[in-house]
Amino acid sequence: MTTSSHGLTAPFALARFRDGDSVRLGLVAGDRIRAVSDDDLGAAGLNAFLAHPDWDRLRALAADEGGWMPLADVVLTAPVEPRQVVQAGANYREHVIELVVAGLTQDPSRSPEEAREFAAKMMDGRRANGEPYFFLGLPTVVVGDDVPLVLPGYSEVHDWELELAVVIGTEAFRVSREDALNHVAGYTIVNDVTTRDLVFRKDMKEIGTDWFRSKNAPGFLPTGPFLVPAPFVAGEDLTVRLDLNGDTMQNGSTSDLLFDIPALISAASQTTALLPGDLLLTGSPPGNGQHWKRFLRDGDVMTGSISGLGTQVVRCLAEGPAV
Repeated sequence: MTTSSHGLTAPFALARFRDGDSVRLGLVAGDRIRAVSDDDLGAAGLNAFLAHPDWDRLRALAADEGGWMPLADVVLTAPVEPRQVVQAGANYREHVIELVVAGLTQDPSRSPEEAREFAAKMMDGRRANGEPYFFLGLPTVVVGDDVPLVLPGYSEVHDWELELAVVIGTEAFRVSREDALNHVAGYTIVNDVTTRDLVFRKDMKEIGTDWFRSKNAPGFLPTGPFLVPAPFVAGEDLTVRLDLNGDTMQNGSTSDLLFDIPALISAASQTTALLPGDLLLTGSPPGNGQHWKRFLRDGDVMTGSISGLGTQVVRCLAEGPAV
């Protein structure tokens, strides 16, 4: 599948592309891409570069006229190789309100109006006095949009959640909110696919949520297509939009985050060290399938975009019969 640079406004970005049976790192500028070696990076691979990113070095390479290929001629894959994927849950005010109204909390005693009022008060209380809520995803689930999203046959309620993802640069461990952005190398797009009927355990409700089963099927974290350097991204008011078969389902702004990017990085780093190349997902705006009562089906095409970060296209396929 061909990936377009439409929507990429930075003068350059990083990507990874397929070269036969291998994957190579590339530098994207406009509608062109060129391979990037360790010598070009001045580091032993992508994550080593991100530990101390020298964007001026790549800026100079982007100005060199040699070695370019048309971007349309290559197949891009996920632009990152994270060792950890940290996900922020319930971090868009309106998103959580919508999910509660749609029945995510499984409390039939509330009317829709009562559910909305309950959720709004809960979110406003979290913003004023609460802390970010995190869970972990599997790095092996991170894929590019070069492969289709296979919808597991054990459910019919697979949902989309388009998110801004922070790509960690210099290792962050117990950093302050004020210092947090110094540990950001860049940003990318992630679609955090969720199987809704597996979110809550049915065999023992006291356990609560089961993010492992509901979010970690193969390919459930389509990522990219670009890693955009942090100096080119202002994360406070980015439009996060997902279209399903041409119809807009999500169209929110990162200005609705309950906890902003510095707060998320600082809070997550109090527990564990965030490593170069790791992903920190910031949450998803309103407009999920749970709200629309429309979930992913065979043949669906999701087109996700975030201001300045490019466009991600994910094609859905029903899981075939077991062999």
